[in-house]
Amino acid sequence: MWTKIVLVVAIILGVGYVWRDNPRVENALPTPSPSLDPFAELTIPYLRSREYQSQLRELTKYSESASYTTYLTSYDSDGLKVNGLLTIPKGQGRHPAIVFVHGYIAPSVYKTTEKYGDYVDYLARNGFVVFKIDLRGNGDSEGEPGGAYYSGDYVIDTLNAYAALEKAEFVDPSRIGLWGHSMAGNVVFRSVVAAKDIPAAVIWAGAGYTYDDLRTYRIMDTSYRPPQGNNTVTGNRQKLREMHGEFDSSDPFWASVAPTNYLEGVTTPLQINHAVDDQVVSIEYSRNLMRVLDSSQLIHELNEYPNGGHNISGAAFGPAMRATVEFYKLHLR
Repeated sequence: MWTKIVLVVAIILGVGYVWRDNPRVENALPTPSPSLDPFAELTIPYLRSREYQSQLRELTKYSESASYTTYLTSYDSDGLKVNGLLTIPKGQGRHPAIVFVHGYIAPSVYKTTEKYGDYVDYLARNGFVVFKIDLRGNGDSEGEPGGAYYSGDYVIDTLNAYAALEKAEFVDPSRIGLWGHSMAGNVVFRSVVAAKDIPAAVIWAGAGYTYDDLRTYRIMDTSYRPPQGNNTVTGNRQKLREMHGEFDSSDPFWASVAPTNYLEGVTTPLQINHAVDDQVVSIEYSRNLMRVLDSSQLIHELNEYPNGGHNISGAAFGPAMRATVEFYKLHLR
């Protein structure tokens, strides 16, 4: 009796969360409304319900090599100007493309043209357009840097970047993948689950898939700089805790946040690369995700490297990049 009453109330309010006794969150009530719950944008149903439309703005040439040309550009994401570094292989026709999502770098010191140069170079020399986006609030991109795990902002930025590439005359719209490192493992995986049909995604040393894993394994990032003073991000995190508490896998709201609860119908092949000696993000995040995906229909693989640290650098970098390129060439064809 009480269950029926609660469900009726939930429908009237438009909350749309799944009742505790029903773990099948994909059969949820209507999508949660941000007008009723300001944190609904965190949930997979909300991210699936909205549209992603954007296009690249003016391209300004930044550099050139024998294999590719790099441009500074931007695109619109929820009315914000988000910057990015766009690398286009030389040659006529439409190319396969990658939306490249960076890991955590203190937003105040982040720069469009720094970091990940070797990664972008490797992908571009192998024929991929690479759009390394800055994410809102990072560097000179507009907006607040809401963070990956407890905001939907970076997922929205990623899928709007994807939509922008789909319209680019030099990109094959049917051959666009995602790449993410560290915190962007969460962003890319949630983007994959929200979109359902992205042709391929690769994650390096990612974290935060089931959300239980964040509590279990933690993240030991000494480069993290918490927001200072009375800022929007800190205030929103506090409001989230006050409204929904800490993560609880049995709670209807938090169940609708964890992407691993929404794998049915997702078709994206997923490759994970992780070094065993990663001291920032434990490899157990990736191993745990593999166990979850073993019960799904998703094509998935984990490549482990004995060393290389959080960036999979040194001797492991070449093998990890080769594995990445081979995976994209297999699925973006």
